[in-house]
Amino acid sequence: MSGNEKAAGSALTRETILRGLQSLSEELGKEGVTGEVCLFGGTVMVLAFTARLTTKDVDALFQPTQTIRELARRIGEDLHLPADWLNDGVKGFISARHETTTGNLPQFPHLRLTMPVPEYLLAMKCIAARIGGTASESTDVADITFLIRHLDLKSAKEVLDLVGQYYPANRIPVKTQYLVEGLFDEGKI
Repeated sequence: MSGNEKAAGSALTRETILRGLQSLSEELGKEGVTGEVCLFGGTVMVLAFTARLTTKDVDALFQPTQTIRELARRIGEDLHLPADWLNDGVKGFISARHETTTGNLPQFPHLRLTMPVPEYLLAMKCIAARIGGTASESTDVADITFLIRHLDLKSAKEVLDLVGQYYPANRIPVKTQYLVEGLFDEGKI
């Protein structure tokens, strides 16, 4: 492990994630299988946008599910990664309008990577709307701010309208509205 990885604690760097995914591709190849992994959250911010240096885990949907889950567990042990380094906990945030792209994600011989289109990723981040509070708590604020700028959205209404394209109104938390409006009101966008 490099000094940067040790300093980050259990955070996964771009290099660590790529090493894990490369190993996954190699193991899938040994089994004569090509896997598909749709990456979400912080991993997309690290790999596709280089908008941050680390993420705590690799949130993803993957096929074949059981094969990849077992291989990821073994790879995690071999590479000394957290037990849930690759997980599908993001399932609860998936929209019926599940739009994906390969973006500029790296690709591997036996592993096809996709990600949500940026609009969908922003909507997901807004639905989660984690604001942190302590150093150990996750926050989505920096990612939301980055994606709003990336998409060149000019108002809270534009952002909230976009979220509404992916999620029904009854799934959009009030905290999402307050967070987005606050970012514009405070001049952070």
